[in-house]
Amino acid sequence: MEIKATKNGDALEVALSGRLDTNTSPDLEGYLRENLEGIASLAIDLADTQYVSSAGLRVFLFAHKELETYWVDRKVGSGLTLRHPNEYIADVLDATGFTEILTVEQ
Repeated sequence: MEIKATKNGDALEVALSGRLDTNTSPDLEGYLRENLEGIASLAIDLADTQYVSSAGLRVFLFAHKELETYWVDRKVGSGLTLRHPNEYIADVLDATGFTEILTVEQ
């Protein structure tokens, strides 16, 4: 998996390519742990991501909770947005209820 990121003020956009699974999710979680401080909104672009496992979903939940803490403390932020999931990933997000708690943009 490859992680490419762009920061603009308190907004961070992360583009992933490859597979987000048990082997690669620690890389994304580590990156986010190091870079979420001061971030009010995070967009993760999944256009080039072929697969997301439950370990990857856990990282999305971690990021959502970290951002939620930021909003409560400062009353700002637009949260976590998952962008451009393929059909398989969109189905996984829907089946697991993630579409109910996160913003998912096609």
